[in-house]
Amino acid sequence: MTSPPAPNFREIATPFGTNRIAFRKRAGTSERPGLVWLGGFKSDMLATKASAIDAYAHDTKRAYLRFDYSGHGESGGKFEDGTIGGWAAEALAMIREETQGPQVLVGSSMGGWIALLVARALAEANEAERLAGLVLIAPAVDFTEALMWAQFPQDVRDEITQTGQWLRPTEYAPDPYPITRALIEDGRKQQLLGSLIRSHCPVHILQGMQDPDVPWRHAMLLIEHMPSDPVTITMVKDGDHRLSRDEDIRALLSAIDGIA
Repeated sequence: MTSPPAPNFREIATPFGTNRIAFRKRAGTSERPGLVWLGGFKSDMLATKASAIDAYAHDTKRAYLRFDYSGHGESGGKFEDGTIGGWAAEALAMIREETQGPQVLVGSSMGGWIALLVARALAEANEAERLAGLVLIAPAVDFTEALMWAQFPQDVRDEITQTGQWLRPTEYAPDPYPITRALIEDGRKQQLLGSLIRSHCPVHILQGMQDPDVPWRHAMLLIEHMPSDPVTITMVKDGDHRLSRDEDIRALLSAIDGIA
């Protein structure tokens, strides 16, 4: 297996700060929309699904941009300094500065939330035509509040409030993830559920029904908030949160190929 090419870097300034963002991209020669990977919480652009899309982009000659949020992977910054708003601002800046024309955003878990925040920001700037479609994998919309804070016991809430963070054990890495007060408080400002959500483009959701982190009912709640846009959902009956098995990857690439 060949090693991926070294990343490029770009200094990205947002209202949340300036960070050195690592990215890789393919120029592409196809007239079809480009692809942008938006990874999950503590994930990176060399993960299984992001790499599978790179191979697909190569084979189909489609443009493809993938990058690491600040504090993730090969990018600069510290993870514990990150917030949903900051990472969404980085994603928006990277899309504007490193892509041309319509794009399909592929968002995994937290990346699904960020994709919808980017869609909102583009629409507010009269740039909705930059999106050709969204493919969302177990979209963790509003997860800091709905799937974290609302389920944390009081002692964990107190630790976050009083000390500024709590180290959350995870099965996805040997070390726990720091859940900071800034992450929780900023997440409340970025919430989408509770009001109409617009993508201004077709959406295809892939959701595992055995997902312990983002329950399939959360995906259905998201759909209920999107009555104005065409939304398709594929439920994977035995699928987990990662949806990284060979059959899951095939379903993902089929969704990408079919949406635009």
